[in-house]
Amino acid sequence: MKAAIYFADAKVREAFKALKVSPHTEDRELAALLDKAITAISANAFCGTQVPKRQIPKLYLQRYPPITNLWKYNLSRSWRLMYTVASDGDTIAVIIEWLDHTGYDRRFGYG
Repeated sequence: MKAAIYFADAKVREAFKALKVSPHTEDRELAALLDKAITAISANAFCGTQVPKRQIPKLYLQRYPPITNLWKYNLSRSWRLMYTVASDGDTIAVIIEWLDHTGYDRRFGYG
């Protein structure tokens, strides 16, 4: 199901833009991975792995209400893209954040 892509807030959008123009190769590589993920999500909003509702971090529920679902898209090199899917008549995917494996473990209380 095709989806329009939005960022959860201006801070997330600006962080993505900064990666694209960063002088660091690793940042630009991550931006390319995110571009591929965003393209895949825009083609099929449900292409990621759905996170069980009980595992949605409280931070997301507080910062971005009303989140009713959370999806994880695995990027290579242990990066994860977190997004939610909503509808306003059309399907919308909202990019919440991307995390390295350590950040992901911390955010979800695994480490």
